[in-house]
Amino acid sequence: MRVKLSALLAIATTVGLSAPPAPAQQPVILKVAIVQQIDSMNPFLAVFQSSTEVGRLMYDYLTAYAAADQSVTEGLANRWEPSADKLTWTFTVPEGKKWSDGVPITARDVAYTYDLMMTDEVARTANGSFVANFAEVTAPDDRTVVIRTKAPQVTMTALDVPIVPRHVWEKVASLKDHTNEQMPVVGSGPFVLTEHVPGQFIKLRANKGYWRGAPKYDELHFVYFQNSDAAVQALAKGEVDLVNRMAPAQFDSLAGKEGVTRNKAQGRRFTELMINPGAQTRTSEPIGDGNPVLRDVRVRRAIARAIDLDALVQRVNLGYAEKGAGLVPPIFGKYHWAPSAAELRTFDPAAAGAALDAAGHPRGADGTRFGLRLIGRAGRAYDEQAAEYLKRSLGDIGIPLDVRLVSDNQLNESTTAATYDLAFSGWSTNIDPDFVLSLHTCAQRPGADGKGGTTDTYFCDETYDRLYAQQLSEFDEARRIEIVKQMQARFYDQVPAVVLAYDNALEGYRSDHFASFTTQPAQGGVIMAQNGMWGYYGAQPAEQAAAAPRGWGGLAAFGAATAGMVLAVVVYLRRRRATAGERE
Repeated sequence: MRVKLSALLAIATTVGLSAPPAPAQQPVILKVAIVQQIDSMNPFLAVFQSSTEVGRLMYDYLTAYAAADQSVTEGLANRWEPSADKLTWTFTVPEGKKWSDGVPITARDVAYTYDLMMTDEVARTANGSFVANFAEVTAPDDRTVVIRTKAPQVTMTALDVPIVPRHVWEKVASLKDHTNEQMPVVGSGPFVLTEHVPGQFIKLRANKGYWRGAPKYDELHFVYFQNSDAAVQALAKGEVDLVNRMAPAQFDSLAGKEGVTRNKAQGRRFTELMINPGAQTRTSEPIGDGNPVLRDVRVRRAIARAIDLDALVQRVNLGYAEKGAGLVPPIFGKYHWAPSAAELRTFDPAAAGAALDAAGHPRGADGTRFGLRLIGRAGRAYDEQAAEYLKRSLGDIGIPLDVRLVSDNQLNESTTAATYDLAFSGWSTNIDPDFVLSLHTCAQRPGADGKGGTTDTYFCDETYDRLYAQQLSEFDEARRIEIVKQMQARFYDQVPAVVLAYDNALEGYRSDHFASFTTQPAQGGVIMAQNGMWGYYGAQPAEQAAAAPRGWGGLAAFGAATAGMVLAVVVYLRRRRATAGERE
């Protein structure tokens, strides 16, 4: 019996096609551990670093900071031009960029966002300082945004304000009550928020229509943990892929761990000890219940002098930090301020005690002068360890501390309402220092209802405010740097807070799951807590780094299903020909 090659190949193909289909491809998910709660998904209200981190993934800004060197680059606008007098800025929003629901992004969305902030006090809660100097914002057409300022404003290419879709937000009845959790949430960023269960997880999916191109994986999940110990253990087990803000001992414990790559970078964050200076509202009405002795700058200076910052960095940070001073971390070198020898507050408990005596607070019969309350965040190793250190240090000068560690939201409520004496806090600083400087202006204090402002320490000082206005309008870089440093020196002298340390960013990721992440800046930069979204956006799944491009899975499955049959056909034909006595 003769068997034709074509017939056998047809049989093989039919068998291959009738084989069970390959299983559906599972989504590639990046799982990120977080320990800080979310204060709000509403970009006009969100202040927590965790909230703004998610917000940067959902909404683009007018301009952005490049991953490589943090220089200003294209955001929603791709061109900008100031007038000769620097009072009018014209931005161009190009065609082709779309919201995640497919609606085109236009200049009218930008104008709407800024106008809302200018006219609604609630909308100014998180980022109001960026528009405080705006006189008018218009969109003469879909491509052009024109911003006119009251005075020249040097930060016009550093407006870190999430731009929202007008066609969605103009339907919001009450901004202060809007949670922004109508899923999926319409945005312009590389990811779309799809689900949020407070205290459990946040889920986002890749925005396939993102104007820079879709991310290389399908979903991004933020998973809550009660504390950083649990988060680091989950990383070690492969249950999550990325962790940051690790305690030094946790970071060290991952050295040599198979499948885990560590990243130590100079961070953009500082940790501070806030000292309630006598909190007041924007109209100078007292607010909160801070101990009145702290209104005296002599007392605040004495407290600062009783803290050995070098010892704190070594014992609590284990050397993974730099001693604190001004409001701008060393990573932003030109604006970073360090006290001169004449300005430096040296650690001197005896001098601190003498200053308290002179301020009218001698030790009593029990050896104490007055007590203070210290509040911090539960589950954060730094707060727990530093609180014990401060109890000893301040106890040595006659100030007993009542330490209370609470949840993120409780800490935020207490510091917002000024119901504290001392409190641990910290901020991540932007590339331009204006925002972190603005947190200490009189205008950032809340209104009469205790809301509407984003003050850090309730600091209000005429000298500081005058310098702030000067730096905002100073386009000569050298002169502006000088003013910014004068502001930090004034803050240091008046002590509404003690900047304890500039923390290193201690991060770890499962390199067996994700081969690489984009850091900012490229050399020695961070993965998380960037001035942008590049770390998440540029994540490269390990399988993709080593395998063929995605999308060929069906063909590969077909090949696997039919290869054995085709091989059998070829072998059979070779045998038939051999036994038939035909010459090969």
